[in-house]
Amino acid sequence: MTITDGEGVNVRTAVDPALVIAARGGDEQAMATLVAEAMPLVYNVVGKALHGSSDVDDVVQETMLRVVRGIAGLKDPDRFRAWVISIAYRQMQDRGRSIRVATALGPLVGDVSQWPDPAGDFVDSTMFRLHLSGERRETYEASRWLSVEDQRVLRLWWQESAGLLTRADLATGLGLTPAHAAVRVQRVKAQLALARTLLRAWHAIPRCAELTEAAQKLSGPSDPRWLKRLGRHVRRCEVCLAHERELIPAEHLIAGANLAPVLAGLAGAAATAGGVAAPVWGLWDPLQRAARYLMAKFLPVGGLVAVGTAGAFVLAVHYPAYQDGGPELAEPSVAATAEAPSAAPTAGPGSTPAPAPRPAGGVNGVTTASYYVAPDGSDTNPGSLDLPFATLDRATSVVRPGQNIALRGGVYRPTRPVEITTSGTADRRIVLSNYRNEIPTIDASQIPADAPYVSQRASYWTVQGLQVHGAPGSAYVCRSCAYSVFRGLSFHDNGQTGLLLRDPNTTGNLVVDSDFFRNHDTATNGEYADGLGIEYGSGTGNVVRNCRLYENADDGLGLHEFTGPVTIERTWSFGNGVNRWGIAPFDGDGYGFKLGGGTRPASVDHVVTGSAAWDNAGYGFTESGNAGTLTVRSNTAFRNGKTGFAFERSTSLLRQNLSIGNAREWQLGAGVDAADNSWNQDGWSGAELHTTDPGSTLAPRPPGGGLPPTTFLTNTRDDRIGAAMGR
Repeated sequence: MTITDGEGVNVRTAVDPALVIAARGGDEQAMATLVAEAMPLVYNVVGKALHGSSDVDDVVQETMLRVVRGIAGLKDPDRFRAWVISIAYRQMQDRGRSIRVATALGPLVGDVSQWPDPAGDFVDSTMFRLHLSGERRETYEASRWLSVEDQRVLRLWWQESAGLLTRADLATGLGLTPAHAAVRVQRVKAQLALARTLLRAWHAIPRCAELTEAAQKLSGPSDPRWLKRLGRHVRRCEVCLAHERELIPAEHLIAGANLAPVLAGLAGAAATAGGVAAPVWGLWDPLQRAARYLMAKFLPVGGLVAVGTAGAFVLAVHYPAYQDGGPELAEPSVAATAEAPSAAPTAGPGSTPAPAPRPAGGVNGVTTASYYVAPDGSDTNPGSLDLPFATLDRATSVVRPGQNIALRGGVYRPTRPVEITTSGTADRRIVLSNYRNEIPTIDASQIPADAPYVSQRASYWTVQGLQVHGAPGSAYVCRSCAYSVFRGLSFHDNGQTGLLLRDPNTTGNLVVDSDFFRNHDTATNGEYADGLGIEYGSGTGNVVRNCRLYENADDGLGLHEFTGPVTIERTWSFGNGVNRWGIAPFDGDGYGFKLGGGTRPASVDHVVTGSAAWDNAGYGFTESGNAGTLTVRSNTAFRNGKTGFAFERSTSLLRQNLSIGNAREWQLGAGVDAADNSWNQDGWSGAELHTTDPGSTLAPRPPGGGLPPTTFLTNTRDDRIGAAMGR
């Protein structure tokens, strides 16, 4: 089932507990519905584990019988999905069906240059029946190099990505907390990426000579140990590692096994189970109703094909084909390494900058929509799931209040700007979102230089889960927008400010859980490209929360000539104003938080709490001529090229702020009320910080959004002082 949150976004939930309670009490229709919802999940889990074995149907059948028989004993209805999966795994274990780790490089005898193509061992009939693309087949082949436990994690993650499991279900299946499960998933995805890279490197013509030499040093049958050993070579070899940049992320290539509820066989087995002639739970009729339920549930959905059989039916999932893409398709911050991903520290002013990892964006998007857009669609299509539009421009031209637009994963290369002029309403928002866990990446490099990629002149929108890069101008400009939400965005490497909210009546907007980085304006010498700007306008109630603004040519956050108060909460701004592009001359200011500015700066009472600025070329936090009464509480400035906290003309209130390692720690005017800050006390130094290594701040975001937890810049002396840093 799905519910709609306050912003009109569909959110996937677990099975309805009331349905489980009803089935537990003997309601046959409820039982049929539960069977219908659980059987595709079970068939996918078992089918992947047994790789298309003829025993799949038997395991599924026995699992569902045990579900029907045991439902009365399920104490916690909220754990239904996890309970079903645990039954399926027990059935596979009872039958002794261990997960096979197949040979990937062929027999290790003689000249390794003559090793046979592993595809012959890997590509089984199940995959051919599903008509998997070469990319999907390659991903499946590479997954065989993973360890047994990693394959189990991968299967559960596949189900989560397909929308059949929640993260809580996955964590329960692994016996871990959701936080630890997230780490395990990231590691397995990294291992899968490494295996795919190795597979491509092995089949490359010509092959890397050092890879062949490394393989000759090994002996015995190939198994996961080979991935570990040859993976070391791949990670440090530029020739082999080049293949990583060609990978389409596994998220976009997941092809489910046949969802084949063998209803007739299951019902027949139920009717005679244990020698009892009478049906268990009156199962035959509920299963017939379950079949009708499944048919009604899946047939209208584009991309699903129902195939009738005698007494049963098979649902074969056909996923849309994605265009080949480069590294922009890769999921953010997942590197091909056996360890959890970590980011390199951001370079400080005047040093050689480290490459910025890809953003850790991505949100759980809508599960259904009024209109769909896909890279392989057409604007002559009706915009359905199976016949999607090709461009966002087309979808925004037809959407109406209360409707959703879902962007499928893949790379889009638009050639014309998008104009959004249709507003939603307070109770009928318009949602523009990624689809499920897919990541739409928009390469806006072909948009004319005199226009942003998206210009929104409308209100009551929710925009989430998008990546936009390469626009000659801004990625997204919202003019006089009201009550819009921008969530889970990644706008980077654009020619001007990533996201800009501007003009009068910019009111009640929320920017949350988003990353804006490496935006730079070469044509104007780095002077105007901020990460995020709320500028040149007016309005109240605008909030920035849990964002990362980094390595932009000018400032992280700019409030230049904006006359309404803005609230900034738990946001990080770092590494801005460093010339990473060889721009000459370079005029980027590099302020972390610029809280004013203009020929005649307005007096505005902005609020900044729980935020941090580090390694910026300019100020950490500055009023920039704003003479208002700003509230600046529990923030941290570290290692900035100029003053950490610069408030000279205002009557601001500064409390519990931490400033260490800046060119100057504070610069305050007579009207500023500053007390209980680090500079009001003696003895503060970098030695009292838990760590000064910022690498963890670019880790993936936790489930549900927010900033990654880190001890960076937290102190051992007084935890009231400074930003909490994701805690």
